[in-house]
Amino acid sequence: MTATPRITTPRTTLIDTTLVDTTPVDTTLIDPAHLPPMRVEHRGGDKFDINVRGHVVRVDQPVKDRGEDTAPTPTELFVASLASCVAFYARRYLARHDLPTEGLAVEATFDMGSKPARVAGVNMRLVVPEGVPDHRLGALLAVATHCTVHNTLAAEPEVSITLADAPAG
Repeated sequence: MTATPRITTPRTTLIDTTLVDTTPVDTTLIDPAHLPPMRVEHRGGDKFDINVRGHVVRVDQPVKDRGEDTAPTPTELFVASLASCVAFYARRYLARHDLPTEGLAVEATFDMGSKPARVAGVNMRLVVPEGVPDHRLGALLAVATHCTVHNTLAAEPEVSITLADAPAG
């Protein structure tokens, strides 16, 4: 299968969920077995700090959902993770081909589903920098739609949730 970019403005390409075979942008993988586990810690109310390799990201809920709105929700962070992965792969493609990266952006929106509560759809717009030739758009789109997060969602990863052996304390 191939992906055909749909141009909505002279320099904006819509990303759809069409899958194509592509070569990975970055074949250097971090071995998760050699990393400490990510840890999510309660910080009061609906706030949690996510600790990843020494970096801390906070999540919260909007005031209308009884949170304090001090940070994105976990769902927003999930969609942001996908959008940032698409942006990363697009930038790597552009840099590898000595194409401009200034102005590169990904805009994302999402729809919620119910029963069960979930993200039912994600729409992303890849904003292509000025100076990227039209003949590169198809390959750029193909690479961007095969970022690690998108590939993971397409393959439905196995998720395991267990209880810790002893209460925290």
